[in-house]
Amino acid sequence: MALIDARPFPLSFEPATTALIVIDMQRDFIEPGGFGAALGNDVRPLQAIVPTVRRLLDGCRAAGLAVIHTRECHEPDLSDCPPAKRDRGTPALRIGDHGPMGRVLVAGEPGAEIVAELTPRPGETVIDKPGKGAFYATGLAEILAVLGARTLVFAGVTTEVCVQTTMREANDRGFDCLLAEDATESYFPAFKAATLEMIRAQGAIVGWTATTDQILAALDA
Repeated sequence: MALIDARPFPLSFEPATTALIVIDMQRDFIEPGGFGAALGNDVRPLQAIVPTVRRLLDGCRAAGLAVIHTRECHEPDLSDCPPAKRDRGTPALRIGDHGPMGRVLVAGEPGAEIVAELTPRPGETVIDKPGKGAFYATGLAEILAVLGARTLVFAGVTTEVCVQTTMREANDRGFDCLLAEDATESYFPAFKAATLEMIRAQGAIVGWTATTDQILAALDA
């Protein structure tokens, strides 16, 4: 067993039954001209975590952890995109519209791809999900069952939306969940801070949080 100096208290885990899940590190959310920017957001805070996510990814790969990447995207005919999701708000571009990186959040389009620095390696699982959570309408639960996973380490964007939704779903399924604090980000700093507090409140009611350095130190040990 290994031990991470996490909050609100240390988390013990077995690397052989631990998986890293990197949530939605896609061009549409992270690069200028994508969906995140079309919603009026400054994407620079999300861009800034890419090197940290890469360091966490490389460390988990070196330690032999299973790695899973997710992408939020939809079928080209938008049959899996509820109108209530596409039509709300007043973004400059809506899901399915043509933008600088192809059709927004559509599978197979350049904007839906994971940023180049975090490109999945052969053999790593990539899950396309139509919702915020990575369990809804995907095979993630079955994949984790085959892996025998019991502990999940999370990174990616955005902290309060897709990352938190997936963590809460995983927690309900009995997984120990750990969020890498500096390998996740939000367009809204206050939302990230609040999410970290919610996750680890009341004795890790949703899960634990730790820095990338703390996670890698535990894997090295």
